[in-house]
Amino acid sequence: MTGQHKIKQCLIAVILLMIGAVGGHVYPVLAKTADLSRSLTVALLPIPDVLPFHLAQENGYFTAEGITVEALPVASALDRDQLMQAGQLDAMLTELATTANFNRNGVRIKIVCIARSPIAGSSLFRILSAPGSGIITASDLAGVPVAVSKNTVIEYVTDRLLTARGLGPKEIVKKSVPVIPERYQLLLQGRIKAATLPEPLASSALAAGAGQIVKDSAYPRYSLSVISFSVEALNKKPEAVKAFLRAWNRAVIEINAAPDVHRPLLLKKIRVPKNVSENFSTPRFPRNRVPDTEQWADVMDWMISKGLLAGPLAYRDSVTAEFLPVNVN
Repeated sequence: MTGQHKIKQCLIAVILLMIGAVGGHVYPVLAKTADLSRSLTVALLPIPDVLPFHLAQENGYFTAEGITVEALPVASALDRDQLMQAGQLDAMLTELATTANFNRNGVRIKIVCIARSPIAGSSLFRILSAPGSGIITASDLAGVPVAVSKNTVIEYVTDRLLTARGLGPKEIVKKSVPVIPERYQLLLQGRIKAATLPEPLASSALAAGAGQIVKDSAYPRYSLSVISFSVEALNKKPEAVKAFLRAWNRAVIEINAAPDVHRPLLLKKIRVPKNVSENFSTPRFPRNRVPDTEQWADVMDWMISKGLLAGPLAYRDSVTAEFLPVNVN
């Protein structure tokens, strides 16, 4: 065998190794090429609503469905929305009003399922009074500023809960305190008399002496967090989206069956203040649902009344049940 022939054989062997054809095995060179149609990137806030995601990831449910899901932790809704606007996300945990804001000039994202709602007495938001304020009922809040994040789900829920408790629109007064930890501190310091806070900070404030005026579990149709996917992801990765929701739903079933079993994971992944970490309950989650037309229409009415929309957006353009798991209760 000539030296030139030996060199030729070595080159052939190297090429075969690179394409993973030797011995019928697939080698790492090929494995590095990911199937982008089965890969998703999701933005997550550190709130109880995302517990099914963490359970699905920890237990390998996404892998079992044949998809790769990258979680991008975000510190605020603003960070999350900027990532979606920049095209860096396939999906995010959000709410109805934010979805409408994205779609005001054209459909960019769609709600594919409800992530969390106030069920089994487990609240998302509470309207609270400052310690020692003497404010006990909603009627005591007539004309008293309630600290909220303006033009957000927190303001929407505040309006709807106080209206449900009998206050008229002119009696409901709000003060803008957009940073939630600051709102929490101002309330406990008595520098504001009332505030709407999300869980688990609301439970922490109660444990620290705040008073409860009303919680959203008393009127559960108003508070919803949802999972919204970009239209691009829905068009290009429909099977991956369906697989994601199957894994999410599997985790929901497991959490609802034994909530206490999953408290360690909740405390590991979610920011729960120390003063309530021992007794903060694992929430239950809705299964396999999207918001209904009346819920969407009510948010549209509220946004129009605030000048956030010129007119209502069509339900069918922003909400779809097409990707929900079939034959699941």
